[in-house]
Amino acid sequence: MARSRILTLALPLLLAMPAAWAAEDISKVNGSIEVSAGKAYGELETVNGSVVIGEGVETGDASTVNGSIKVGANAKVGGLETVNGAIRVGRNVETRGGIETVNGGVFVDRGSTVGGNVETVNGAIGLVETRVRGDVETVNGDVTVGIGSVVGGGIRISRSSGWFQSAPKRKPRVVLGPRAVVEGPLRFEREVRLYIHRTARSGQITGAEPVVFDTDTAPEE
Repeated sequence: MARSRILTLALPLLLAMPAAWAAEDISKVNGSIEVSAGKAYGELETVNGSVVIGEGVETGDASTVNGSIKVGANAKVGGLETVNGAIRVGRNVETRGGIETVNGGVFVDRGSTVGGNVETVNGAIGLVETRVRGDVETVNGDVTVGIGSVVGGGIRISRSSGWFQSAPKRKPRVVLGPRAVVEGPLRFEREVRLYIHRTARSGQITGAEPVVFDTDTAPEE
């Protein structure tokens, strides 16, 4: 009898679960996507348009081809990917996947965690008090692992090849700020300007000679 009563009480909860778990995918060709709290979202995809994820929103992967991606504070998202556009992540955000762009920069603010790699081709990468579980990789972009940030993998600056051989020959600037940690190796396949704060630490460095500094910001050339 007690068992029957438990099943009777549990039945409304079980029936309500699919609705609670339902997540809406949004897909467009031309047009931006903007989502706000109060609803569950799955994958967000557009071709020509930006993606704006509001504060406290939970979504699946977000991607676009020609457009930027902006994620508000305290959001939980999947991976973030664009081709031509910047990606900006607010404070205390959790991404279950990586962050990737080809032509555009990446900035991740304080208290956030990136579940995969952070990658660009032509774009700067900036991290502030952020944890990256994977690697940080670029070809022509600057990299700043800012104050208190932790990269679980390594940093790699690749040599230009293929379609990117005609890219500008400037030297990327790589900075490890105060108390920054890169647990893996720093590998540079082209010339870079490398600055490491006295309180920062990293794995093995190949391809560059670091300049050690102890001021709040790295020296400017």
